[in-house]
Amino acid sequence: MIPGADFEDLPQAIKLSEKYDEVFFAVGIHPYDIKSYDETVLEKYISHPKCIAVGECGLDYFRLPDDQEEKEAEIKLQKEVFVAQINFAKKVKKPLIVHVREASNDSRNILIEHNAKEVGGVLHCFNASEHLLCLSDHNFYFGIGGVLTFKNAKKLVEILPKIPKEKLLLETDGPYLTPTPFRGKRNEPSYTVYVAQKMAEILETDDESIRKLTTSNAKSLFKEFGSII
Repeated sequence: MIPGADFEDLPQAIKLSEKYDEVFFAVGIHPYDIKSYDETVLEKYISHPKCIAVGECGLDYFRLPDDQEEKEAEIKLQKEVFVAQINFAKKVKKPLIVHVREASNDSRNILIEHNAKEVGGVLHCFNASEHLLCLSDHNFYFGIGGVLTFKNAKKLVEILPKIPKEKLLLETDGPYLTPTPFRGKRNEPSYTVYVAQKMAEILETDDESIRKLTTSNAKSLFKEFGSII
């Protein structure tokens, strides 16, 4: 699945999804591109048969302005656009792809307060924050990618067993966060096998069990996957 990040790349995502049966896309605005948010664009593409989610949307406090007034204005706008996309997802009954970076508490609170449980979704590239674990009770899944294989991923390795197994998903975050042993190269979906291997090692099971588990979980969250994978 190709998450939406900005509207400029959307036509390419649509083209790929129409070319390949197994490719789907989502429509949404990443926190870095919120100034271009336009709900009419979401409405235009959400009915496409290969559009199966809203996002990635969410909060990212990593690159906030230094000026306090500008910082507060940026946070306010991020929250407003995040809530708008949650409400849109609820209106069209599609799950969310949620981006969270250095904003765990606000993200959790907004998802709960605005009843995102109604559609659920995935915490994209889960950041190993214990503050977000409670969202498993709110119909949210946890996207695990190449970071799990990194030597410095001690926090994620430690917290992985605390995530309900029925809420685990594999993801790439391509072209970024390529797993070991290909770290530094362009990431691609085929490399998720290395994430699955590491996950199996941590959870003391086998690769095949992880593949079946995460595939079943993906079908449960993204209903349109059911007839394809």
